[in-house]
Amino acid sequence: MIASYLTYYVIKPESRTNYGTLLDPREYPIPPLGSTALDGKPARLEDYKGKWVLLQVSGGECDNACKTRLFAMRQLRLMQGKEMERIERVWLITDAQPLDTMLMREYDGTDMLRVDPKLLKAWLPTDAGTSVEDHLYMIDPRGNLMMRFPKDADPNKVKKDISKLLRASSIG
Repeated sequence: MIASYLTYYVIKPESRTNYGTLLDPREYPIPPLGSTALDGKPARLEDYKGKWVLLQVSGGECDNACKTRLFAMRQLRLMQGKEMERIERVWLITDAQPLDTMLMREYDGTDMLRVDPKLLKAWLPTDAGTSVEDHLYMIDPRGNLMMRFPKDADPNKVKKDISKLLRASSIG
């Protein structure tokens, strides 16, 4: 009994089980981004309420790092098995650059929205020395930005975080 008291009140273990950084949704409410679908019609992140959203940001050129994140998002969703229908993939495109048709076909199912990069950078938090393009983000079914994964994230660790979130959540 003394050992448990000592451990709880004095030692205070600091371990954590999540790989991604948990974000306080009150600090990062989704602002009006003025986003549009590729066809120019208005599309908002709020339209995805009720689903978990894996979010990535990059320009339309989509370099190798961008393609790697798109591939990771697709695979992370597939790795969830029967739970994969609870997850949407969204790519926020920060410029007016035309997209490669082959890239669009390869990542069919990923929603692609064009957004104002200034509004986006003011909203999404980053690690020191990184940019919004370096991270994957997670939005919960209630529309709250709640997790950021590190630059060059380990897909297996991200998968574990997503699995825990889906298992613990009865919504979405």
